[in-house]
Amino acid sequence: MAWIVLVLAGILEVAWAYSMKLSDGFSRPLPTVLTLVLMTASFGLLSFSMRTLPLGTAYTIWTGIGAVGAFIVGIAVLGEQLTPLRVIAAVLIVSGLVLMKLSSSS
Repeated sequence: MAWIVLVLAGILEVAWAYSMKLSDGFSRPLPTVLTLVLMTASFGLLSFSMRTLPLGTAYTIWTGIGAVGAFIVGIAVLGEQLTPLRVIAAVLIVSGLVLMKLSSSS
């Protein structure tokens, strides 16, 4: 259950990062409020998952999902540049996440 909650927290991290981009430096009220709600939910779920998962594992997985997810949203939704070096970086992040999961006892 903790792993499912952690993945959901990571997905919410991607969502709040995207809504923060849409907030235009917190100058647009609706995306700003959405960012704060999504942040709170993401942190809450991360905290819940840390009840049973090790800190290093949970935090690394959460930030990794956020980083790779934001990378994908940036390319797919915002038209950011897709380069071979950026893809390699994302693959390395995902590889680290897999290794972190495999090394976790929970």
